[in-house]
Amino acid sequence: MRPLRGKSRTETAGRRKIPDRDTDMDEKKYRLELHTGALNLPADHADRLLALKDGEAALLYLYILRTGGSLDPDKAAADLGRTRPAVDAAALALERAGVLSAGEAPLPPAEELPEYTVRDIIRLSESDGAFRALVAEAQRVMGHALSGADLKTLFGIYDRLGMSGEVIMLLINHCAARLKKRYGEGRLPTMYAVEKEAFRWARREIVTIQQAESYIAQADRLEQEEAQALRLLGITERAPTASERKYLESWLEMGFGCDALALALDRTVLGTGKLSWAYMNRILLNWQEKGLYTPEEIEKGDTRPTGRKDRRPAAAETPRGDDLDRLERMMGIKE
Repeated sequence: MRPLRGKSRTETAGRRKIPDRDTDMDEKKYRLELHTGALNLPADHADRLLALKDGEAALLYLYILRTGGSLDPDKAAADLGRTRPAVDAAALALERAGVLSAGEAPLPPAEELPEYTVRDIIRLSESDGAFRALVAEAQRVMGHALSGADLKTLFGIYDRLGMSGEVIMLLINHCAARLKKRYGEGRLPTMYAVEKEAFRWARREIVTIQQAESYIAQADRLEQEEAQALRLLGITERAPTASERKYLESWLEMGFGCDALALALDRTVLGTGKLSWAYMNRILLNWQEKGLYTPEEIEKGDTRPTGRKDRRPAAAETPRGDDLDRLERMMGIKE
């Protein structure tokens, strides 16, 4: 899983600037204007920062503290008006002082985004043209104005999953194109479906335009192979069920082509007298563990008898727990 790239966009907003004052600093006394939302600076960290006597390191520490606890060096350099080497040097000083360690904040829990307020969304919409463009594109693809709940979900994807607006636009259009291929015109994606796909991309570390385009091209290829596999399995007059599609997608992502699937189907029918998805899945998982993917490799490497009937047909109909676990991990359902 790819970790978040530092911090959320909301966490970098709202800095106050202290106005310049033409006063004699030697004659004035100063105090901090503390507020209820003050940052929590551990006392031992404050002691270490003071011992460093390094203003650049202290500035970087405050920046990291203010932006959520993680550091994106390039973003910090831009926000603080420093060079990247200067930020790296300050980070190294903080690391040596024991107040900064390698590692970044993890993604939110699977299928869960933080709660946002309307104020959060309004603030970013006013200051970030990329998010406004993303909202417009989402409404165009989905064919309706986004509800408040939809806006919060879209905002959460943009704010917390480390994807640019352009990548999320590709994601939304990919969801729409996939529905059109499967069900024809008129089926439009929901924001819930977009959110699920966004987490899937995040788990696969798809965060750049190039990675998104490569993934979409691969998904299109798998879609074509899936159509061929469905014809092979005799499913031509109806759409596959969700479970059937899950099996097919997992087999194709394992690297099996239609020739290997045809061989697995043949052995399944010989073993059970019919198409049993769970039985066929166990055959393919066994081949994958042995590194057998082509018919030639399978014929040479798998010496299991093919004419033996399965004496426990009920077990063949229902996937075993370990089979389901392995399948779900491959599909990205389980971490």
